[in-house]
Amino acid sequence: MAQGEQVRIPDVAEAARRARFGSLPERVRLADTVEERPATVLDPARNAYNDDEWLVRTCI
Repeated sequence: MAQGEQVRIPDVAEAARRARFGSLPERVRLADTVEERPATVLDPARNAYNDDEWLVRTCI
């Protein structure tokens, strides 16, 4: 061993960090990030036109 070199002894905390963070997580495929759901049926009563609605919105 040359002068100035030190022998490095890993401690318990470093070993725990390497066990937990020592490698990258597995890759997530793009197909696994997309969720597909069928569209809901529109409610015809929800968008029905009301002749008197403009009175309520503008006069009250």
